[in-house]
Formats: sequence, C-alpha cells, structure tokens
Amino acid sequence: MDSSWFSDIQPIPPIEVFALTQKYREDESDKKANLGVGAYLTDEGYPWVLPVVRIVEQNMAADTTLNHEYLPVTGLTDFTNAAAKLVLGNESSTIIDNRYGTVQGLGGTGALRVGLGFLHTLLGLNTVYVSDPTWGNHISICKSIGYSDVRKYRYWSQGNCAIDFEGMLSDLEVAPEKSVILLHAIAHNPTGMDLDENQWRKIAQVMKSRNLFVFFDIAYQGFASGDLDKDAYAIRLFDQLGFEMFIAQSFSKNFGLYCERVGNLVYVCHNTDSLVAMKSQLTMCVRTNYSNPPAHGSRIVASVLNNPNLFQQWKDNVKIMADRILSMRDQLFNRLRELGTPGPSGSWEHIIKQNGMFSYLGITEKQVEFLVSKYHIYLLRSGRINMCGLNSRNVDYVANAIHDAVTSIHA
Repeated sequence: MDSSWFSDIQPIPPIEVFALTQKYREDESDKKANLGVGAYLTDEGYPWVLPVVRIVEQNMAADTTLNHEYLPVTGLTDFTNAAAKLVLGNESSTIIDNRYGTVQGLGGTGALRVGLGFLHTLLGLNTVYVSDPTWGNHISICKSIGYSDVRKYRYWSQGNCAIDFEGMLSDLEVAPEKSVILLHAIAHNPTGMDLDENQWRKIAQVMKSRNLFVFFDIAYQGFASGDLDKDAYAIRLFDQLGFEMFIAQSFSKNFGLYCERVGNLVYVCHNTDSLVAMKSQLTMCVRTNYSNPPAHGSRIVASVLNNPNLFQQWKDNVKIMADRILSMRDQLFNRLRELGTPGPSGSWEHIIKQNGMFSYLGITEKQVEFLVSKYHIYLLRSGRINMCGLNSRNVDYVANAIHDAVTSIHA
C-alpha cells in the first residue's frame, strides 16, 4: 500500500472545555456538577429556550413568505443594523450620521475572524494585544490569520484576585503604534472582572495617545447587570470620544442561540467616505471564507430587536438570566463565608465583584484536580467556573467541596 499523505500529521490536545464536558457526561456520579461549559442553565440544570424566541419561531413557522434563499453576503440588514443600534445606542452620533457599517458573522467568533482578517490583510496591522488571561480562542484566531506578533497585556492579579490595572495601563503605554487591542466590553471571559468607568476613561486616553486600534469583543450584553444600556458603557464611551473601531457582537448567550451562530461585526468610521470601500472589501472577506451567513438565528434576533413588544419581552428574559447569575454569586459567596473557607486573597469578595457568566475562583490547578477527582465537580484548570452551573440543589455541595480543596490542598 502506498504511503499516506497524512502519515506525519500529529494530534493536538483536545479543546479543554469540550473535553471537560465529555468527561462530565461519562461520569456516573449522582453528585457531579458541570461548571465548565459557557452556556446558560436554569436552576433545574437545563438549557433554556427563551420564551420570546419560542414566540418568534412559531411566527416564522407560520410565515409562508419566508424561504431558504441565500442572504446577502454581508447578512440580513434588518438584523445587522438593529444589532449595531443595540450596542451603540439610538442616540449615538455614529448611528445618526450613518458613520458605521455591519457584517453578519458566524457567531462572535466569525465576527472576530472577519474583522481581524481585514485589519491584517487590508491595513497591514501585525501586532495584536489580548488580555492575560483571555478567552481561549482569541490567540488562536489571531495566529491562524497570520498575526506574527501576538502579545498580552496584564489584566488579572492572581494574588489579589483583582484587575492589575496599573499593569494593564503600563503595557498599553508601551504598545507599538497601530497595534490592535482586543478589549472585553463587559463580563470579561474568563475572570469576570470588569473595568470601572474611570478606568475605561484612562484606557481610552492611552489608546488615543498611542494611536492604537480599538477592537471590542462583546459577547454578554445584558448578562452583567441585566441592563443592556449599562453593559454597553465602554463601547459607547469610546464612540462618544470619537474612536474609529471594530465591535464583534455575539447573540449566543443573551438570546440562547448557541447553535445558530448569530454574530455581527460593526465598524465605526470618522466619516462616510470610507464606508463603500470597506463594505466591498469586507464582502470579499466573507465571500472567500464562508460565502453567506445563515438566516434562521439572525431572523429571530431581527424580529425581536425591531418589534417594541418583543424587545421588551426579551429584555425581561435577559433580566431573568442575569438575576439568576447574580443570585448564584451571592449564594456561593455566603456559603464560603459561613464555612470560614480561607479565601485566596484573604476573602471571597472577588466572587461578588465579578460580572457575567464566569468567575475566576483564584484556586490552584491542584485544587481544581482535587475537585474533579474527589467531588466530580468539573471546571477549567484555571479555576474558571460558569456560575450557571450552580443551582439551589448543588451550591452547598460545591461550597463544601471548595472548602475541602482549599483547606486540604495547599500547593
């Protein structure tokens, strides 16, 4: 038999979060808990199809005018424009003056890929900064596009279980001009720690003075506070300060449309002169990548964002999810405090200071291994947990397990 073209291909380690979920599924323990996967779960531990999404899907099923023809290459305009207004605000001068454009992406990941690819290929930008730590896919996306200089700016202080803001500021102050800076707009993944308003203003000053390109990733609008406008603060601040920028939006979490891959890339310009050229180039970026985006999920989001009654129902649904996450933060914090569990920074207050779906517990990798092996509690090696994996039935079990891990495993 002839030798194979593929005989020298070597396997790479499995993607941690998905491998962790597989181990959880195979675990037969009745005490097991999955705190790894980044998806919203109800207090009963099940995925939640938002009621407003059910309504829209029923309406779509009965709509005989819908078909399965291709969407435009840059996506469903009713969706992309409404999404841009959601994040920038209807009163934004960018929206009013029509100084923006949009491209529907395959989830937030696709929006990032298209935007970063454009900046690298068309503008020749080659240095990109991500937070340390950041979402696991950011670095891989940048490298696969061809960025040869992928750097990290300091963000999380393990010893203090807080943002290392001075470190972040120092790293950006020495960043080469024309570097791309990826910023988590809200509900930082994985730490759950967000900058405050004053800190965002200082970051904006540095970005302006160093001539750095702003690229926001917002995957959790509404998840941090339950208030869509409040969670868009950082992006709207940069918009008000006159930055040109890219914004990658995801509607996986706040619509519960994980498998539908509904994303949007918004580009903000100083004037309208560049919009036609940018749209043509971004159209080609999409055409040569995946040709056209899918319609089902974007039609759902468009229906909701463009209908005042459905929009209010959706805001109520988002508030339910955000409030449950906040409740689980409070409950885990209170249980650990009642147990007298030694906190990694002297307390566990970082849990209730964090925002959104995720929390960095601040525990060691050996303590994580202890939780997995002894208590069948599945979480990432970094100590990141999904707060939605906690519920009224397992929060005591998880808190007691963390207490045991922290007091038993000291290395």
